[in-house]
Amino acid sequence: MTDDEKQLVQRLALWGIPLSLGVMGLKLLAWWVTGSVALLSDGLESFVNVAAACIAYFVIRYAQRPADHDHQFGHHKAEYISAVIEGVLIVIAALLIVKEAWGGLVAPRLPEAPVLGLAINAAAGVINAAWATLLIRYGTSHRSPALKADGQHIMSDVVTSAGVLVGLVLALVTGYAILDPILAIIVGINILYQGSKVISHSLGGLMDKAVEPEEEEAIREAIRTHSAGALGAHDLRTRRAGAVAFIDFHLVVPGKMPVGEAHAICDRLEDAIKAAIPGASLAIHVEPEGERPHGLKVKVEGQ
Repeated sequence: MTDDEKQLVQRLALWGIPLSLGVMGLKLLAWWVTGSVALLSDGLESFVNVAAACIAYFVIRYAQRPADHDHQFGHHKAEYISAVIEGVLIVIAALLIVKEAWGGLVAPRLPEAPVLGLAINAAAGVINAAWATLLIRYGTSHRSPALKADGQHIMSDVVTSAGVLVGLVLALVTGYAILDPILAIIVGINILYQGSKVISHSLGGLMDKAVEPEEEEAIREAIRTHSAGALGAHDLRTRRAGAVAFIDFHLVVPGKMPVGEAHAICDRLEDAIKAAIPGASLAIHVEPEGERPHGLKVKVEGQ
């Protein structure tokens, strides 16, 4: 990422803190005026949102620090740690929701001042939906796992709010107060599933998961079309750490090729691959013709 992009990601993460506090206040106000267990469960998840926003901001700042003596490949993976924590917090929120809803099953009751409570909660949901969409979009485009996870977390909160609103309306229309806690439990189970997906994706990053298939194909195409003068390439390996894709492979050149010419081919390849995969960090191992290739082989143009 460029410095401007890093600043943008940091600002988005920072603004998430006061926004999550405001949304939490609205949801707790909705619960206070209604006494609805479903609205309380929705408000409890907002506590987690506040904590997650704070974690995301500080971790993103740390992850963007330049490489140093102790972290020579940078601090990018810190964002995956934040995303894992967010996933765990989502799971905790889901369990809290189920716990609160279980009490409502034992002694269900219709909410008080339902219209006002639903209006307040709906306003909080609209704010969250717009913010979550923004975070997911920028987190994806700027390769920020922490920002994207924060957006996914907030979007799960939007699903909660929508489900709660539907449940309360049904409870009021039918007179069946038990619909309130039942829906809260259903929403909690859905959030539990979303949290497990966030954790799984983030652990993949911590375990040096390879780039996506379409990215790998873009790398292969760049090698095929920008390796004129080389004889072949093999042992392509990739891993992603936040915004950076680490790529290395072996490039086979004629045994008598001057070092300068081989270096020029590598420069051309680096430019092409970085154009296809923004934020890529490359290591190209040049070897003379006659070395025995092994592993994945990528033919160059004209071969």
